[in-house]
Amino acid sequence: MSTGSSPTAGTDTDLLILDEEHLGRMTLGDRRLEGEVLEIFVRHSATTLDLILDCVTGQDAATAAAAAHTMIGAARGIGAWRVAQAAERVERAAGAGSEQELNKAVAALKAASLEANAVIGARLARPKKSAADCA
Repeated sequence: MSTGSSPTAGTDTDLLILDEEHLGRMTLGDRRLEGEVLEIFVRHSATTLDLILDCVTGQDAATAAAAAHTMIGAARGIGAWRVAQAAERVERAAGAGSEQELNKAVAALKAASLEANAVIGARLARPKKSAADCA
């Protein structure tokens, strides 16, 4: 993970890849639910990123911005702050109309998504504790 814990921290490196405290609050500490939500996020983020890439290639900035907006919400829901921030950058760049900025923003989103999905994959691969393990 990263050193920061706030979704409003100043730079990408200040933001958590996956804020496990936030995730725990959002899922009421239910580890099974956390796993399900994380699996959904991985699938959703891959599909949404593909859509954004297709939109950028097809010069459909409005749809790219809309897809980025959905990514923002999904990332915030699990505490993937770097992904949320990168998706915000895509949304702004798509609205501004600068192809160069949009391409940079999409590259940053792709990197943040890959990083988050790798952390999530490692988390999902961890053995789950059973009630017997805690006794």
